[in-house]
Amino acid sequence: MGFTEIFVATHDAALKRAGQLDEGGAAAAQGAVRIPDISDFEVEQLGDIAGTAVHAGGADYELTMVDVASDSLLAVPPAMVRALADLLTYETEGEGNVLDDVAEQWAAQEDMPFDAGRARTYVQQVAELAGSLDDSERTGLYVWSA
Repeated sequence: MGFTEIFVATHDAALKRAGQLDEGGAAAAQGAVRIPDISDFEVEQLGDIAGTAVHAGGADYELTMVDVASDSLLAVPPAMVRALADLLTYETEGEGNVLDDVAEQWAAQEDMPFDAGRARTYVQQVAELAGSLDDSERTGLYVWSA
């Protein structure tokens, strides 16, 4: 298995980035999160876990195809973007940290190639990307998976 890259871009920039990644010569983009040995399925799992953690369960967290020109590029739905961004600010009752809880649950999924410590780094980075989205700039969160 290759890797998955999660990044913020406009639609056109996302298609261009996907083309670079499809050709195999692209280094990790600045501000992107590159996660080895997972697919878009594990990103959807992260969305489900995050949604449940911030009590936004029941929303559709399925990644959607962006363009027929690239079947490796998927868009993160708005509900999942909000759930991920909320991980940075969500208040829990008691001593728990929602971001740590999500990372532990994600790492515990079947066949995950990393432990909870590494998962926490990835979850933090993805949550920060989601939190950086600006509707006025017409940007979105995208997932490219080899």
